[in-house]
Order: sequence, then structure tokens, then C-alpha cells
Amino acid sequence: MENPEILTDLDVASTHESAASRTKSVMKKLPEVTLAFWIMKIAATTLGETAGDLFAQTLKLGYFLTTIALFLIFAVTLAVQLRSSRYNPFFYWTVILSTSMAGTTMSDFMNRDASAKFLSNGATSLGWGPQGLGLGYPTGAAILISILLVIFAVWKMSGMTFQIRDIVTFRGEALFWAAILVSNTLGTSMGDFLSDSSGLGYLGGALLVSGALAVLLALMKVPVVPNVLLFWIAFVLTRPLGATAGDFLTKPVAKGGLNLGTVGSSAALLGVLSGLMAYAHMQEKNAVTLSEQE
Repeated sequence: MENPEILTDLDVASTHESAASRTKSVMKKLPEVTLAFWIMKIAATTLGETAGDLFAQTLKLGYFLTTIALFLIFAVTLAVQLRSSRYNPFFYWTVILSTSMAGTTMSDFMNRDASAKFLSNGATSLGWGPQGLGLGYPTGAAILISILLVIFAVWKMSGMTFQIRDIVTFRGEALFWAAILVSNTLGTSMGDFLSDSSGLGYLGGALLVSGALAVLLALMKVPVVPNVLLFWIAFVLTRPLGATAGDFLTKPVAKGGLNLGTVGSSAALLGVLSGLMAYAHMQEKNAVTLSEQE
């Protein structure tokens, strides 16, 4: 007897099987990785950058308080996602967004401090509590890479699949979301380094990451390179793409940005992401209806 924990959607069996055994129920907790998936990922991570900066910098809550608040929001959205019995685009992408926002301020808190380099307009402080640990982007990235490798090592030793479409257990999904949170924080550090310290600027950093993603796309055609590995590298790299794109939208023209502000940029990106989630929800609903009719 099949485990009832993994039953929900219809999966068409071989045409050589009888009509009664042609389908079986398989739970789907996570989305298919398609072009729409990557478009929504970039939109969510860009919004995560602008929204994180909105709370921490524009509203002057500071990295410390904002990180605590956004991590709590992440915990709530994750609990909703984990309790869901099947894939729900609104639940899934809300968690992605919350990891992006929390990852933005977690990275900033790790890497930055109260120096004039990070505090604009002559400010001497930014919110209540510590201004930041001041580790710097290379050290912060090294720590996050180490944590991410530990998560993947535990994941590998658990024997559970890295294919997200096949992740159906609570423990597997918990490892998946732990990797997502750390990868989004790491991606923010990489994006900020490219924008602030590499000399490339916001647009140059975004173009560099876009080029790297194009290389990964080409490597998908190389049989010896595992697609699972390419997925996780791409998942990390789409975060600095979102970070540099978000900074390009919001930062002053003098610093190489468009100076659209965090409020307007966040509102526009939220509208785009909400529309994409609604579309994904309709697609998923139609797919379930069709499978139930077969």
C-alpha cells in the first residue's frame, strides 16, 4: 500500500497499463521548474531587496530590528507552507519573498556597520540596537557558503532527493527551505559586493550575473553536468541578480541607480509578483481539474 502522505495529484501511467491503474495520486508540494518559475524567482528576489531596504533604511528601523521582524514573518509563512497538503503558489512564493526580505537584512547586518560608507545623508545611526557586525562581504559570504555546504551535506546524508519536484516529506522540505534562506542571504552578499565593492556598479553587476546564468543555461545541454547542481547554482545567482537590479532601481543617480525609491519600486514589484502568483494559481487549478477529469 502506498504511503497516504504522498497522495494527491493524478499521475498518468503507461498507456500499456489498464485504465484502472493508469493513474496514481502523488503529492506535489513544490512547483515545476519552468521559465515562469525563474521569472517569478527574479521578481521575488528583486522585491526582497527593495522591501528589505525599505524597512531597514527608508523607514530607519535598522538592520537589527528589521532582521528580527522579517525572520519572524519568514517563520510564519514557512509554517503555513509546511502545513499545506499540496502545492499552493501563494504559499510557496510568499515564503520565497519572505526569505528574500529576511536574507537582505541578515546579509546587511552581517556585512555592514555604522561607518559613513553605509549610512547616508550624514546619519550616525540606523535604528535601535547594533548597527551591524561589520564582517565585510568576503567574510560574510565565506560563512554563508560554509553553512550552505553543511546543509547540503546533511541533506545528502539523509538520502533524500535534491529534485524539488520529488520533495514530499516534511524533513525534506525543511532542508529545502533552510537551503533557500541561506542561499538568498548569500546571494544578497554577492550582489552587494558586485554593486558596492567590485567597481562594476549596479547595472554592471546585473549584467555579469546575467552572463553567468546564460552559461548555466548552456551547460544544461552538457550530459555530464547534473541539472540539480545547475539548479542550485542558478538559484543562488538569481539572488544577486535581484539584489543588483533592486539597487539599480532604488539608489541615487549619483551612485549609478535610477533613484526610483524603495517605496515606489517595492509597490510596482509587488504588483508584478502578485499578478504572476495569480496566474500560477490559475494554471495549477486548471491542471488539477484536468487531472481529476481523466
